[in-house]
Amino acid sequence: MSSTIEVFRNQVGTRFEMYNSLFSSLPFHRVEKTGVLLSLFVLHCEEGYQRELSPKEIILSFFEQYTNYRTEQEQNDLLFRFVQYAERQVVLFDALEEAAFRDTHDMHGIGTLKQLSAAVVQSKAQDELAAKLRDFSVRLVLTAHPTQFYPSNVLGIINDLSKALATDNTSLAHSYLRQLGKTPFFKKEKPTPYEEAVNLVWFLENVFYRAAGNIMYYLRDQFNGAVPQKSQLVRMGFWPGGDRDGNPFVKSDTTLRVAEALRAAAVKSYYADIRRLKRRLTFKGVEELVKELETKLYNNLFVPGYTFDLTKEEILDTLNQIRELLIEEHSSLFLSQVEALITRVELFGLYFASLDIRQDSSVHGHLYEELALVSDAIPGDYAEQSDEAKIDILRKATGKVDPEVFEDELLQDTLQVIADIKTIQEYNGEEGCHRYIISHSTSALNVMEVYTLFMLSGWTAEELTVDIVPLFETIDDLREAASVMRQLYENERYRSHLHRRRNTQTIMLGFSDGTKDGGYFMANWSIYKAKEALTQVSREYGIEVIFFDGRGGPPARGGGKTQQFYASMSSNISNKEIQLTIQGQTISSNFGNIDSAQYNIEQLIHAGISNALFSQSKSTLSSDDEALLQQLADISYKAYSVLKNEPVFLDYLNFISPLRYYGEANIGSRPSKRKAGKLNLDDLRAVPYVGAWSQLKQNLPGYYGVGTALQEMHESGDWESIKQLYKSSLYFKTLLDNCEMAMKKCFFPVTAYLSEHPKYGALWRIIYEEFERTKKYVLMLSEADELMADKPVDQLSIQMRQRIELPLITIQQHALANIRTLEEQNAEGQAKLIYEKMVVRCSFGIINAERNSA
Repeated sequence: MSSTIEVFRNQVGTRFEMYNSLFSSLPFHRVEKTGVLLSLFVLHCEEGYQRELSPKEIILSFFEQYTNYRTEQEQNDLLFRFVQYAERQVVLFDALEEAAFRDTHDMHGIGTLKQLSAAVVQSKAQDELAAKLRDFSVRLVLTAHPTQFYPSNVLGIINDLSKALATDNTSLAHSYLRQLGKTPFFKKEKPTPYEEAVNLVWFLENVFYRAAGNIMYYLRDQFNGAVPQKSQLVRMGFWPGGDRDGNPFVKSDTTLRVAEALRAAAVKSYYADIRRLKRRLTFKGVEELVKELETKLYNNLFVPGYTFDLTKEEILDTLNQIRELLIEEHSSLFLSQVEALITRVELFGLYFASLDIRQDSSVHGHLYEELALVSDAIPGDYAEQSDEAKIDILRKATGKVDPEVFEDELLQDTLQVIADIKTIQEYNGEEGCHRYIISHSTSALNVMEVYTLFMLSGWTAEELTVDIVPLFETIDDLREAASVMRQLYENERYRSHLHRRRNTQTIMLGFSDGTKDGGYFMANWSIYKAKEALTQVSREYGIEVIFFDGRGGPPARGGGKTQQFYASMSSNISNKEIQLTIQGQTISSNFGNIDSAQYNIEQLIHAGISNALFSQSKSTLSSDDEALLQQLADISYKAYSVLKNEPVFLDYLNFISPLRYYGEANIGSRPSKRKAGKLNLDDLRAVPYVGAWSQLKQNLPGYYGVGTALQEMHESGDWESIKQLYKSSLYFKTLLDNCEMAMKKCFFPVTAYLSEHPKYGALWRIIYEEFERTKKYVLMLSEADELMADKPVDQLSIQMRQRIELPLITIQQHALANIRTLEEQNAEGQAKLIYEKMVVRCSFGIINAERNSA
């Protein structure tokens, strides 16, 4: 490990200092002086916080000591230049980490397929592996959650810059840094859902297409015959353009355009590969087939007005003919390249990533209430009926409802997208769009309302090639999830639907809203227990349950060391597949290039397979273990509930953080709240909620309540049991490891000036005391002197990034303080607008600097 740290220091830390000097030639106004002053400013911030100064005091004293800038305009101009400079430093650091990835990560070590293959051979578990691979898969679902501040052109520069840095091409790197200097980091307008989709398609084409193909080819090479020919071990999912939950800008035409863009991206990828193969496959009989396929792909991709007439089967038939000819007549020349393309076509078809449709349950309920008023399909008194009566009414509903029957555009779209799914399946294949996710599912009625929507939209029960996926999110909903599913399994119509869907039910569990609702520990434990209960009830009815985890980037939203959670799952929890959302900066930080994507996908595959093959008894918690974890969760939940019910809790977050400016950052198409009006915790989205705490450097949702729970167990004499649980349970250790990561990114001195505030001082002290309490007891368990001591490379990366972002955090708090002063004076002029712009601009660099979420 020490050698890895040295590699990181040399290839990232030292090279950062070296290339950072090139910033002096960037095309910024007075850039050289900015760089010198920024270095002094970082030191001044560090010294100022040691002296317990506020951000405002630090900035004022900096101008007095190091500059002759005395007017507000001159000072603000320099602060904006600092922001601009620091933003580019973050990009440079990102690119250096990506360039060094292979050298700072053991690509053949723990958690990789190489290590898995060695374990399988050593344990003589080839037959068990083959059985597991028959139906196991990892599905990564890319979402458009707004936690990624880099526009697509900057992501492209990072990608190119990392390649130049990896080869020490200083001249080229310098050119890219100059390009970076002229490239805007922020959008003047919000992206449309279609633009969000196109940005993420870049990752499909440039990263996942290669990484997934490499993984499949390696497994086939290592375990000949173990991987089924048509295996989809790695599958991609997609939400932009299909996710309507709280996003009024996603419409029917968006969904169809995104589906078309996904199909075109897949065809374009195959076309590029065929073009490369054409240069090699110049043999008799083969050349003609290659040319024929190239022409077909070209026509469907580039010829205007060409009627789409391509199928996945047609592509595979031609490639398999080429394969046979190479084997039989041409000594298998370049066979591996043809087989690699066959593998990719089998993986991605004509859809590339399955487009999920998602809508909130309340929209469906409202639709039926309105439908009862304008149609005979539903009785007029539908709204007054009980859930059981409504389910019975839905069972009897017949006919086809035209979306135009509604005046409300949202309701029109909700019905229209049901028909769109059939259109997408026709062109992209069934895999192209086959899941309808229901946010805030609380009852069997929520699912039956969606099932009936399909019946009222022209589908028949026999042809319904769509899985209906309830999403349970709050602590109460997670507790009731098993009883909801029991009711559904006992519903004759729905049970028949499941039978036609291979007796498989996908259930989504949301981490982000669970954390917002119940705190870090209770959210994680509630999901674990919900999975156990849902597995039990599903097995009871002969249903194969698949869990789809809604995870974000930071630990507070279910992220962190994700693969360790899957490796730690009990044998009482179904592990047929691993499905999870990949959100925001996690896409670029964990899957930003082929090396990192392949490494992290392998970690997930390894976790799922090794858990099934080698560690079932080890992972299963005893009844005593579960009782301890439940006790910890209950204490933690109580502590968090007391905090969030403090009258000034949300006011505090709104007062001191950039929460209210999230919507102005133009990083996502969705509003930051589900509903307009007064701010409340239920309507506030988890992304801005967690993100605001992150920018405050308090990261409260990632640890609050854990310290109180551990302290109570320590004082009650149960500490030895907790220590034993920490040593024996990977699940518990992973929970606390991620808690350490959240705390490692905290920096309370930046808000310490609030400790004596007349309104918010008490709350600040409560939060800080819980941070210190959690840190104390977590370190007692880990027997370490500092947080993340067992992960020194991650620890060093976080420390270096925090030093880059320190000026941004200081400037942002300074700007927020000035805004509050101006608001108290009722001064709503140009000065306030400038400081608001400063707050938003700082957000870009702060969030991007936090990318190392795992």
